[in-house]
Amino acid sequence: MELKKAIIVITVITAAIMELIDVSIVNVALAQISGNLGATIEDTSWVITAYAIANVIIIPMTGFLARYFGRKNYYLTSIGIFTLSSWMCGNAPDLATLVIARFIQGIGGGALLSTSQSILFDTFEPAKRPMASALFGMGIVVGPTIGPILGGHIIDNYSWPLIFTINIPIGILAGILTYTFVEQKAEELTIDRKSIKIDYPGILMLATGVGALQYVLESGTGKDWFDSRLIIIFSAVAFLAIVGFVLWEFTTKTPVIDLRILKERNLAASNILTFVVGFGLFGSVFIFPVMVQRVLGFTPTDAGLGLVPGALVAIFVMPIIGRSIQAGVPPLVFIIFGFIFFILHGYTASLATPEVGNSFFIIPQIFRGLGTAMLTVPLINQSVVGLKPQEIPYGISLTNMIRQLGGAFGIAIMNSYVNTRYWIHRTDLVSNLDGADPEFAQRLTQSTQGLISGGMNPLLANEAALRAIDGALTRQSYMQSYLDGFLLISIFFIAASPFILMLKVKKTDAATQKKVAEAAH
Repeated sequence: MELKKAIIVITVITAAIMELIDVSIVNVALAQISGNLGATIEDTSWVITAYAIANVIIIPMTGFLARYFGRKNYYLTSIGIFTLSSWMCGNAPDLATLVIARFIQGIGGGALLSTSQSILFDTFEPAKRPMASALFGMGIVVGPTIGPILGGHIIDNYSWPLIFTINIPIGILAGILTYTFVEQKAEELTIDRKSIKIDYPGILMLATGVGALQYVLESGTGKDWFDSRLIIIFSAVAFLAIVGFVLWEFTTKTPVIDLRILKERNLAASNILTFVVGFGLFGSVFIFPVMVQRVLGFTPTDAGLGLVPGALVAIFVMPIIGRSIQAGVPPLVFIIFGFIFFILHGYTASLATPEVGNSFFIIPQIFRGLGTAMLTVPLINQSVVGLKPQEIPYGISLTNMIRQLGGAFGIAIMNSYVNTRYWIHRTDLVSNLDGADPEFAQRLTQSTQGLISGGMNPLLANEAALRAIDGALTRQSYMQSYLDGFLLISIFFIAASPFILMLKVKKTDAATQKKVAEAAH
């Protein structure tokens, strides 16, 4: 019996880590994927965004889908979808196919976290569940840490398709172990699907609205925003679908997401703060690997290692915060300090120069790790203050969705913002280049003469010197635009800080804390 429990623990934690690794493993591979598939890094970022969108859509529906199909059946199917789509990603011949495959992968992966947690808790008796939760929580933090490091090692030594196809043997093994050792609950054997109402209109409007809005955010800059008819159409579709979704969910008797609980002030305020946390966390983890590889010349492995300090800090600090909240420390204290640390993260990272090495980013990454640890569980804890017991699962589900949605927005907005700021900085720098300027003329002459002395034709040497200056200008423009992105994160957190004042300082009871702890992972 103990061996069976151990196998179940390994199975569900492995499946959850596999999903989390795929959230971050792509970040260090964007340059290689874009070069191999002949796309820009900005377009290639859809590989990350598509996964995030799928997660946003499926996460709030996992509870319903598990009830409708049976938890074991749904879990097995999700593992199968994730594994098959991993093969599709690794064998994608072009960017469009890869993005579609990543969306499907996100649909499968979205179920693995919450369903893994549910299976794990049912495997253990109540007295041993805190230890199970601790094991699962460590896996949740380890996953995003392994992702960039593993991705960097694969990119440096193999090829990018392996970051996806490495999931195939793991997924097959997880599927076999789940089928063999995970038992079906009694209610799964007698599901009355006719009595379960499916909110088809809500699901359709949610998927349409989020998808259209993400397209506008991703493609707006490249298409001159509302000068593009396509952007106007997608903006209208996003507005109508999201407004329609909100109105429908407030009126239907069987909503896919019960938005009526947002009438509780604490939940509304905490979800605004959670959105900002998702924006900052996903946005910073997205632009850091791209910046250090594109501008500073880091290898993918070095880029992945650069994220480790923040993850290690979060691993050590999160259990301390959990015990402190259980001991009576108000979550509001951690939320305030979490915001301060994220503001410091954005500001200190924005002070980088083109000459810095990996050691410069240790302090900003530590600030990010502290901010992540101090905001994740406390915000979930605060989101359920004032909710009725039967409303708590809906509140936690909504909070998890909002965090993922904030992350999807963070990646999309960072991508567009950095691109816009690049052209602004490049225009400013070019305007300062004057052929009649003695300093510019001297630099051009020195570069040209250096190339000529190396044996290059004088005419070609002049062209090469101009290209070198243009390259330096491009590098500096990108550097400044990415640093502006880090500052934008700080600005978002500062702008959202007043919503902290809306949170109630009320300690949740033991039963609620237990539900929060189970759902936080």
